[in-house]
Amino acid sequence: MFKAEYIFARILLPFLMGIALLYFFQNEQAILILAIASAATFFFILIVNINYKKLNAYKFKGITGILIFLFFFVFGGLLCLLKSEKLRSDYFATKNYTCLKIWVNDEPEHTSGILRFKARVVSGYENSKQIKLSGQLLVALKVDSLNPIHLRYGDEVIVSARYAEVEPPYNPAEFDFKYWLAGQNIYKQTFIDQNHVLKTNRNIGNPVIKFALLLREKQITKYRQLIKNDEAFAVASTLILGYRSDLTRETLAAYSKTGTIHALSVSGSHVAIIFFILDFILTLLDKKQSLKIFKFILICCLIWAYSLITGLSPSVVRSAIMITIFITAKTFARNKNAYNTLAFAAFCQLVYNPFSIWDVGFQLSYVSVFGLIYLQPKIYKWIYIKHKLLNKVWELIALSLAAQLVTFPLCIYYFHRFPVYFLIGNLFISIPLILIIILGIGVLIPVFDRLAPIFEWIIVFTNSVLKWIADLPYSTYSSIWINLPELILLSVALGFCVYALVKYNKKLLSIALMLYIIYASIAIYDNWIAVHQKKIIFFTLRKNYAAAFISGTEAVLLTDLIIDDKNYQFFVKPALEQAQISKIKYISLKQDVIMPHFVKKRHQIVFNDYNILIIDDKLNYKKLTGKGKFSTLWLTGNTKFKVEHLSGKIDYKTILIDGTNKDYKIAIFKNFAENNKVEYYVLKKNPAYLVYLTQ
Repeated sequence: MFKAEYIFARILLPFLMGIALLYFFQNEQAILILAIASAATFFFILIVNINYKKLNAYKFKGITGILIFLFFFVFGGLLCLLKSEKLRSDYFATKNYTCLKIWVNDEPEHTSGILRFKARVVSGYENSKQIKLSGQLLVALKVDSLNPIHLRYGDEVIVSARYAEVEPPYNPAEFDFKYWLAGQNIYKQTFIDQNHVLKTNRNIGNPVIKFALLLREKQITKYRQLIKNDEAFAVASTLILGYRSDLTRETLAAYSKTGTIHALSVSGSHVAIIFFILDFILTLLDKKQSLKIFKFILICCLIWAYSLITGLSPSVVRSAIMITIFITAKTFARNKNAYNTLAFAAFCQLVYNPFSIWDVGFQLSYVSVFGLIYLQPKIYKWIYIKHKLLNKVWELIALSLAAQLVTFPLCIYYFHRFPVYFLIGNLFISIPLILIIILGIGVLIPVFDRLAPIFEWIIVFTNSVLKWIADLPYSTYSSIWINLPELILLSVALGFCVYALVKYNKKLLSIALMLYIIYASIAIYDNWIAVHQKKIIFFTLRKNYAAAFISGTEAVLLTDLIIDDKNYQFFVKPALEQAQISKIKYISLKQDVIMPHFVKKRHQIVFNDYNILIIDDKLNYKKLTGKGKFSTLWLTGNTKFKVEHLSGKIDYKTILIDGTNKDYKIAIFKNFAENNKVEYYVLKKNPAYLVYLTQ
């Protein structure tokens, strides 16, 4: 049987495996099978434990261990399926309804005349009959500029039932918004105008969350009154209250390049700092058990009070739960085991919401805390320093090294960059961050609001120093792209390496080295492929056009987007970074250019042996001279050019229709291609069109 002190650390692995596997194989019939299997294994384990001596169960420890492993695997899968809203019988998307009654399930975000929020479905209307329903919906509401609607968390509204599937990523390396929302149990989205919305003047949200959001709003208003510098206000609101204010791109880049971006998200580090400060201040209460219990209650209350101030954001709640469980174990448990406490915290949160396993914040929080528990003390012991101040500096270095090392694979997998000066950045920000948190909470108390100028100065100073570090040469390695198998390989190699160094095990170190060699070989091969690549990417965009003509690590980008455009940043840039492009030549359809491997002239493009005829509004029949051969006809700009008039004049293999064409035009072009049995491709709500050229 399991040792009691490690029980949650041991059962967490099969529990995680069950959740992860069944998430990808969601099926209603599987619920009954898993329920029977989990009940059967549970009762069998219970009978064995009750009759442990009679059955001489100690002889079958291996079988009992396998059954316990199996039970938590099945239990994890069952919880995952039970929490999946799309498997419920009353899920709103299983039938069509004229209207839906929903309520705002988070704090609405207003950008460029669009109000975005997550909503929970209450009921649907069918033939004037109201039917109780369940499920979540992502809403994008176009607001009337003259008479805008005002929505808060919990507000109940009736909307027209026009929803669609969340769209998958269409371009290479594009952020998978569909996968991200599915991890939050959201599978449908709706785009509606304000005139299709009716407020019921009811608010049915959780009163605690509603109170927390209103409280945070008041604190943000107070910050706005106390802090004059706009950037300092944005950082203070984001760092202390978790309010996503308009941070400038320069400030975000500075925190990202220095490896201190974690400071801008209210998370475990903030809650941990508050806990350690409170624990230090209340050290005198550790003398008696009764005082210890009072200390426990007081710290828990203050931590959850801070969580309320931040609007009970998921990351803060997760951290508060972790700290609460940790303090509980520290106060009441006889056998204190940090790994078991950490595993218990994760287990509790996953029982409540198994889908948290896919949350990046959840993953990084627990991995980093595990690294701090396991690795930081071992790194700290490498060097012995007598001087107290220098010893504290080394302790902080060990802390930063441990956290950065264990989260390194996940960070480059999700964020594709590695900050070179992370040690300098984290060492610098450690003291200002503590002061900012203390003063940030302090100035919200009327007595201490006079400290606001000092609070503001510290933020401005911190930002300026981080920007200076970010501007140092080679401050970050960006465009690091690894896939899931490479992430697993790198993580396993790192795990073996760390464990081998701790245990001085040469065999494990050899295995780690072998795995690193395999990973390095794959990376070298990927680089070789990038250097020798020749391809064209026609991007899928809504109202713009973009095509990248890639030769090695250089590219010609034909587009009407500018670099600062969100569409470029979101849809085009990631693909170019993934392809390891280091040099880009930007041109538009209005420009002609002649280069060694690329020529654009008179509505024609020649890239190696691939020829394109661009058909837009400026092309006329007089410009078509002679009989040409083209690989592709590129229809763009909602052209009025009659494609059927090209018959007999030119030869072509494919018709490419981009997103600048209106839907009725796309239908006409598709009809022409189908009637003439010509291959065609529409760059609208379809994956990007890729052409791979031979060397």
